[in-house]
Amino acid sequence: MTIAIGLLLGAGLLLALSPLLWPATESAPATSTAGYGSALAAKLAQAGLPRVAPATVVVVSIVVAAVALAITYALLPIAPLALAAGLLGLVLPSVVISVRAASRHRASRLVWPDVVDQLVSAVRAGQSLPDSIASLAASGPPATREPFAIFEQDYRATGNFGTCVSELKNRLADPTADRILETLRMSRDVGGSELTTVLRNLASYLRQESAIRSEVEARQSWVVNAARLGVAAPWVVLLLLATRPEAAAAYNTSAGAVLIVAGLAVTVIAYRIMIAVGRIPDERRWFR
Repeated sequence: MTIAIGLLLGAGLLLALSPLLWPATESAPATSTAGYGSALAAKLAQAGLPRVAPATVVVVSIVVAAVALAITYALLPIAPLALAAGLLGLVLPSVVISVRAASRHRASRLVWPDVVDQLVSAVRAGQSLPDSIASLAASGPPATREPFAIFEQDYRATGNFGTCVSELKNRLADPTADRILETLRMSRDVGGSELTTVLRNLASYLRQESAIRSEVEARQSWVVNAARLGVAAPWVVLLLLATRPEAAAAYNTSAGAVLIVAGLAVTVIAYRIMIAVGRIPDERRWFR
């Protein structure tokens, strides 16, 4: 009973602080299941996994949590520690997806200026806007060729430029791609002779922004590394202590359960604060 009260207390503290640790945004409402599903689908697209359904991620998270809980309890028969391992397994797939999405976003930041240069060359060569975009399936950077190849197929099949551009934006799921494609859409809708100038200026701005952001990320990387070390160190010590029978028996008591739950809550809060301190705000997708 005491263990259950301790777990409920820790969960209550975490829920009370959740609006500060995980503030709701317009793109991912915290109180809407549909909003969570759409946000997870967008994150999967950013991670390069557009064919994976959000329900699959939920099922995998539950399976990983159950396996982590069972293995931890079999190796170290401490119920609160096994529950903590289960919670870690529950969030692990989401963390992996977020890390993969962030990595792909950093890599794509370097290729968008080249994409704009290819578009400028195609437009100046006299190609139409749909053909200029479709040409990126062959001449664009390898990381972006597949979405543009799908755009080419869709446009050849439907001839609807607006719909195909909207679907291409969803597949790319990148704010820079949104700006580029919306610029091309506006140019096609209203016309104008300054498209190449606008695109060249955009490419120059993107290169400058990428260089500045890379320098700042390199300077602030120590904050992130310190946060990860601070999170891992006490739990490594706890695992080493739990291998001793007398320590395992102590942690299986009500006081030990409260200690582990409180430590888990403090770890999560401290890690979120450290990550918030070292985070560089990412550009939001305004054109969806």
